[in-house]
Amino acid sequence: MRTITAIDAKDRFEQPLDDAQREPVTVTRRGCPAAVVLSVEDFERMRGVAWERLARTIQDLRTEAAANGLTEEKLEELLAAES
Repeated sequence: MRTITAIDAKDRFEQPLDDAQREPVTVTRRGCPAAVVLSVEDFERMRGVAWERLARTIQDLRTEAAANGLTEEKLEELLAAES
């Protein structure tokens, strides 16, 4: 991954934008990573993977809850008791 300082990114913003089409670019501020510039394609792919992972986790939790006897009715009971 290419790294560029915030000052260089500000002075030559087109360069990190162009570079991000090939690979993500880390922007540093005072020597520490502050941001990552990436292509829209990479962002969409990452966002899609995150949503797929979340959907799998939710389904796994539903399956585990059902296996342990947690029904919608029982859940509503528990939530009502919390209020």
